[in-house]
Amino acid sequence: MNNFRSIIIGLYFIVSSNQVYSQSELSVGNEVVLNNFIVKENLLKNNKIAIIATDSLDKPLENLSGTFQFSINGFGQELKFNNGVAVAAQPIDKSTFLYLRHENESGTHGKLYYVIRKGDSINPITINWWVLVIVPLILIILAALFRKFIIIAIILLVLLFYYNSTNGLKLPTFFETVFDGLKNLI
Repeated sequence: MNNFRSIIIGLYFIVSSNQVYSQSELSVGNEVVLNNFIVKENLLKNNKIAIIATDSLDKPLENLSGTFQFSINGFGQELKFNNGVAVAAQPIDKSTFLYLRHENESGTHGKLYYVIRKGDSINPITINWWVLVIVPLILIILAALFRKFIIIAIILLVLLFYYNSTNGLKLPTFFETVFDGLKNLI
């Protein structure tokens, strides 16, 4: 029982001490470097996403313009920012995971979103890297504590893996997201 209490206390500290480690804006002369971004639905409602350059407090950087190299779900794409906003070329056909990654001189900046599509609107939801770790970890801990729960936990883990992989969150993207999050802790 002491080990269970220690595990729960450890998980509590991991979750409660998780800070948002978003990078701040860096100015080099008149040039603004893209170190943080958020994803919203495009204002034209054409099932495309808009990537908005922000500072560390998620305040839009309206003075950022230029072309930046991004990786969207592993596919390289140049995004042209005008007044801090760029629109991805591909429309979103169904609800899916979306992993955006940008690399510059100050490091690699990646974020995972789950984009929910309902009718003609899309709603991107940010997914923190620790959620990807804690959900399977909790299932494994419960299976270890309660022997009768092992079969149910295995079935739930397989269903979770299947759901993630059919909606665009493949295993390499999963590990990339977790490793990026761990790098930001250091």
